[in-house]
Amino acid sequence: MASIKDVAKLAQVSVGSVSKYLNGGKLKEKTTIAIEQAIKDLNYEKNTYATGLRTNRTHTIALIIPTIWHPFFSELAFYIEAELRNYQSKLILCNTQNNYENEVAYISMARQNKVDGLIALTYSNVDEYISSEMPIVSIDRYFSEKIPTIMSDNFAGGGLAAEKLIQAGAKKLAFIGYGSIYDNSTRDRYRGFQAYCQTHGIESEIIYYEGRHHEFNEKLPELVQQIIINKAVNGIFVVNDEQAYEVLELLQKNKVRVPEDVQVIGFDGSQQSTNIPSSLSSIRQPIPAIAAAAVKCLINVIEKKEAPLKTILPVTYHPGATTKE
Repeated sequence: MASIKDVAKLAQVSVGSVSKYLNGGKLKEKTTIAIEQAIKDLNYEKNTYATGLRTNRTHTIALIIPTIWHPFFSELAFYIEAELRNYQSKLILCNTQNNYENEVAYISMARQNKVDGLIALTYSNVDEYISSEMPIVSIDRYFSEKIPTIMSDNFAGGGLAAEKLIQAGAKKLAFIGYGSIYDNSTRDRYRGFQAYCQTHGIESEIIYYEGRHHEFNEKLPELVQQIIINKAVNGIFVVNDEQAYEVLELLQKNKVRVPEDVQVIGFDGSQQSTNIPSSLSSIRQPIPAIAAAAVKCLINVIEKKEAPLKTILPVTYHPGATTKE
């Protein structure tokens, strides 16, 4: 494998000139052409690891997500990786599988300077491992006043869901969701929904559980029967799209027609395919904008530039087949 010395020798320039070229420095046109030709002839590849040791930069960013199987998380990872290319950086995807120990291990890796920074989307109790001394940006969760947070306007989204259900003809609403025992911005979806119902005098039911997903799923069939079906709810806002599909399956098993008998709106609006639109009506998070804001903010933190501590991005409503026009 060719070295930087080999490139310098073939180009008949100094090693310092080659190093300056590789790091984006300006050289005389003649020198630049000679170096580029030598790189091409030798099939030279820049050793980014060695460069990282000298500059204390690896040009890699770690992204911690609970699971790659969730459409929102996978779409977010797609756009973050694409955005990082604009900064000549690469992505290390840390799929924790909702495992606390995995999250701690990935955070420790970042703290040991094996990556330049960390974008974290976590709902676990990892606060003691998060330090403002480490370049980090959080998505959807507030850690401290020194760590930048990027989030959608979840509160407005909850209110928008209630508003759209009422506009579509629903009279009695319900919120269905589960969440982490640790506070995060997704709870604002419930708060926004509840605030809209209270402000407009709308009758509503609440099914909300703080704990593990599988525990909630065990309780959900009975809760749907008792609270949704028995109490004649005809408009449901579900905390995310993944759970909305679970609710739709339960309604179908109980021979409840959607949207004729009950209308359903989810939250996330993730695209499982760019060619196949979702059939679920949903409050769409601006995933490309979240990715762009998170990457830009983290790069600024790494380069010790000014970065906003809290960024809230607007959501939109995307109608589908689960609500009436």
